[in-house]
Amino acid sequence: MFASLFRNLTALILAVSLQATTVRAQSGDLVWVQIEAQPSLALAEEAIRGYADRLQDVNGFDLGGGWYGIALGPYTRDDANRVLQVLRGEGAIPRDSYIAFPNSFRQQFWPRGANTLAAPTPAAEPAPQPQPEASVQPEAAPAEPQITIAEPAPQPEPEPQVPDETPSEARRSEALLTAEERMELQVALKWAGFYDSAIDGAFGRGTRSSMAAWQEANGIEATGVLTTRQRAELLRQYNAVLDGLDLRRINDATAGISMIIPAGVVTFDRYEAPFAHFEPTGDIDARLVLISQDGDQQSMYGLYDIMQTLAIIPEDGPRERRPDGFTIVGENARLVSHTEVTLRNGRIKGWTLVWPSGDEERRTRLIGEMQKSFERIDGVAIPAAMGADSGQNIDLLSGLEIRKPVISRSGFFVNDRGYAVTTAEAVAQCGRITLDGRTQAEVAAVDSTSGVAVLKPVGTIAPIGYARFATTTPRLQSEVAAAGYPYEGRLAAPTLTFGKLEELQGLSGEAGVERLSISALPGDAGGPVMDQAGAVIGMMQPATAGGRQLPPGVSFAVDGQVVVGVMGQAGLSAVAADPGAALAPEDITRIGMAMTVLVSCWE
Repeated sequence: MFASLFRNLTALILAVSLQATTVRAQSGDLVWVQIEAQPSLALAEEAIRGYADRLQDVNGFDLGGGWYGIALGPYTRDDANRVLQVLRGEGAIPRDSYIAFPNSFRQQFWPRGANTLAAPTPAAEPAPQPQPEASVQPEAAPAEPQITIAEPAPQPEPEPQVPDETPSEARRSEALLTAEERMELQVALKWAGFYDSAIDGAFGRGTRSSMAAWQEANGIEATGVLTTRQRAELLRQYNAVLDGLDLRRINDATAGISMIIPAGVVTFDRYEAPFAHFEPTGDIDARLVLISQDGDQQSMYGLYDIMQTLAIIPEDGPRERRPDGFTIVGENARLVSHTEVTLRNGRIKGWTLVWPSGDEERRTRLIGEMQKSFERIDGVAIPAAMGADSGQNIDLLSGLEIRKPVISRSGFFVNDRGYAVTTAEAVAQCGRITLDGRTQAEVAAVDSTSGVAVLKPVGTIAPIGYARFATTTPRLQSEVAAAGYPYEGRLAAPTLTFGKLEELQGLSGEAGVERLSISALPGDAGGPVMDQAGAVIGMMQPATAGGRQLPPGVSFAVDGQVVVGVMGQAGLSAVAADPGAALAPEDITRIGMAMTVLVSCWE
């Protein structure tokens, strides 16, 4: 299996290797894909042989501090990103592999005698001039996308291999650190698991102990004072999690937003006001949405409510609404989204990052970089009409999918406390159940034989009407009416369908079942079936019988007395209907609509 997998990758790696070899002769601007690090040379050589049997361009380097790295390359940056994406996606290398630069490595130990670090140094190029931020006039917002992406920061040249500092020299160099640099070291030590106190920039006993612990873990003499080289290594380890994301600052003059984004993971796709959409480009299923619109506090509050209906914002997670902004975190088993929005000077601006769940360390670090870098370009917001010609869809809001239930079926209230009955298929394996999309409910009883489930509302609910059950056996060929949501909630109110009662048993003579001559859709299942006086005589079953699709116009209902029996399992008593004369169709419609409720099953 492994052999077959890597044979499929040979052509790609060989092509990239040949290109890298050509470029190597022309330039020293090369990178590696670091895939592993080991705390001893023996362990590194043992691991590297396994990779060398399956991959090309395998190298081993001394990383310093007693650590030895395994890396593929060297490649150009574009080729390295491609190799990283393909091999990581195929499971050929660890998923935490990342792009490494020449200054990360020291002496090469594999292949023996090789020295791929000794590439010719490219001719010096003039330093790139900083690009001025987009100048935006308040009265003339651009009609077309105007996005500039900053060039990647130039990588520092490899430091010459000189003896490390003595403790006294390390203290002297440490004294030159700014408060921000000292706090950054504490943050890195905390991330590495060696420091658990306040980030205050004060190097007291706790910080010194954590430095010593980090030194010991990295095979360095535990002095409690980090040398310049050790501080650089600690920060390199800390920042390695962001390698491959290609963090770049973008200046979006259309949205009026400037911030750092993971340009190696997402790319701009389109505007659909009030959003600028950035779609995924590789194997990380991430998305970025910039938010920009004119508006006041009321508009912002409306946006806060609307965004919580989107599929990219799961319902679980903390959220906060403030007078001048809001924050929403949504998380489920598949994704985590983070939204931050602020209101200033009549303009609402912010962003949403959607990231795969289970990648918390990288996501948290990335969000921190985005939060620190976010800037508003005053005087402009995405025009309200931008993207309006991209098509309309009832399930989309400005290009974002609205959250939808897994399944929706009908149900009906059976008492004034809001208890309801529905079909068991509507509530099977639900993370959450709602009545009419608002009130949460839980299963109070379920009977797998009849397919009837009883729901208990979570909280207080006062239904407009509830079922009265017939106490006499309905007559064959009598007219009946079924109430339900045949289109599974796409219409805001229930629909009534009229038909006839054909038989008081199933196709195979089963008791407790009614056969109806009525046209029903899947969404009608779970709704009430009423006689001519508005009394409930049954509950609509799903449009299958024994796993077979029913012919058009043929439907079945669970007999009303069976429903009453399942209610008894939940400790509920049914309300009996008073015998009465046949009602006009509009009166039956009124009764049916008052008791019928949409039952939705959510992830």
